[in-house]
Amino acid sequence: MQQSTESRVETGPYGTYLYRSGEGNAETILFLHGSGPGVTAWSNWQFALPALGDRYDCLAPDLVGFGRSTHPEDPPEGMDAWMDAWVAQITSLLDRLGVERAHLVGNSMGGAVSLHLIHRHPERFERTVLMGPVGPPHKITHRLDSIWGFYEEPTAEHMKELINWFAYDPKSAVGEDLDKIAKMRLEAAMQPEVRRSFEAMFPPPRQRHLDGLALPEEAYGRMEKPVLLIHGRDDHIVPLETSMYLLERLPSVQLHVFGRCSHWTMIEYRDAFNRLLADFFAGEL
Repeated sequence: MQQSTESRVETGPYGTYLYRSGEGNAETILFLHGSGPGVTAWSNWQFALPALGDRYDCLAPDLVGFGRSTHPEDPPEGMDAWMDAWVAQITSLLDRLGVERAHLVGNSMGGAVSLHLIHRHPERFERTVLMGPVGPPHKITHRLDSIWGFYEEPTAEHMKELINWFAYDPKSAVGEDLDKIAKMRLEAAMQPEVRRSFEAMFPPPRQRHLDGLALPEEAYGRMEKPVLLIHGRDDHIVPLETSMYLLERLPSVQLHVFGRCSHWTMIEYRDAFNRLLADFFAGEL
């Protein structure tokens, strides 16, 4: 298991806070986190980076407007503007680190960012894993609407309730981890700059932000490189239908569904998830 490092990288007009393991390995995996309140790259990928860092150079940045990356004093308006900022940030990060090509792993909203990166810069990315991805058109769920509306009730109890939604069985073996993650996320969420960014991203009505993450339907058929979809059967935050939509449209694609699993496969089934990634990126899946 590789130890992870933390650093700050200047990426154009933004500073990017970066978690990294396996520096010096020949192939690179870029991990992109989701959009919940107080999220950081580490809270999403704390189990994947050490496991994959033995073989790959694993990069997990906080996206602009999240965690310890830059929080613009004048935040972008609308999801298109935020997406432009994230795509520019990620391509600048790869340039600064001298990474010509990388594999991608995108969780939830990070899945939408991954799809936009593949769409706009297909030459920069090889294999892609999308876990519980948003991006495909669908009706926003009550739970996702509540997650994006966290600051309407920004309490410790509400944060714990939201984090429990991410797991199928919060009282199982991951329960202690979920409590730690909820505490970590609340501390981050209550930072004034974090709140400013998040409220600028997801003001009501929130269906429009979900719609704004979608690509034109014809774009998916042009994504020729291999994609692995991973989804929890019991995900009531981002429903399985988003992965089914991609399964029907991506040319080189496979889908792995976990039963008794909600939105956080990489935490609920961390060992199996990490094995899937290792096999897929090695071309053995």
